[in-house]
Amino acid sequence: MAEQKTKVVIMIPTYNEAGNIEALVREIMSLPLGHDLSVLVVDDDSPDGTGEIVARLAAEDARIRLLTRKEKRGRGLAGIEGFKQSLSLRADYIIEMDGDGSHQPRFIPALLEQARTSDLVIGSRYVQGGKDSDRPFYRRFITFLARNYIRRRFGLRVRDISSGFRCFRRAVLEKIGLDGLISVGPSVVLEILDRAHRLNFRITEVPIFFLERKAGQTKLTARTLLQTFFMTFKFRRA
Repeated sequence: MAEQKTKVVIMIPTYNEAGNIEALVREIMSLPLGHDLSVLVVDDDSPDGTGEIVARLAAEDARIRLLTRKEKRGRGLAGIEGFKQSLSLRADYIIEMDGDGSHQPRFIPALLEQARTSDLVIGSRYVQGGKDSDRPFYRRFITFLARNYIRRRFGLRVRDISSGFRCFRRAVLEKIGLDGLISVGPSVVLEILDRAHRLNFRITEVPIFFLERKAGQTKLTARTLLQTFFMTFKFRRA
């Protein structure tokens, strides 16, 4: 009897990523991982046709799935719904990553390898061997200040607390209480990390090279960064 393969779901929240998503999904699906791999794109009804591109790819390959959200938009809401759907697909490991090309699929094998001995693995720009390239100075400066403050306030040893390139064992997402999360936007990344930390899950980091997007416009403006920072005061009290 053949050994059952590990089920891995790559969950990608998107909004207006028509210029990036096809190349990203095709590169993921070409990885020689040796696992039962599928890609779940959670699209916030993008007006640029992102969903239509993914639907075409899904028609070509049954391992690619599209979940279109037509209600309230938001990175946090999309991520939460994507995690729930990934669990319903019986995933053993769930990897979340951005759809703009900043997270490179070539690092997925390293995340999965580290997950053999960890509960949550973070693709990190700030550990030895990692790199944060191309981003404007103001974004790197704001991220530096917020990252160091939040690390001290929450007692986190993780260096890249805002990385959205992560691999979860399913037990983490089952136990953190997805229905109780309050983040609508990007702060969901920190909220989930904080909950996993407080539940004493084993959290480690592996180095990645972070690239600035090649197509489309960033959603992570200075205003969004500040909103994310102030949201941390709310979810820590929740």
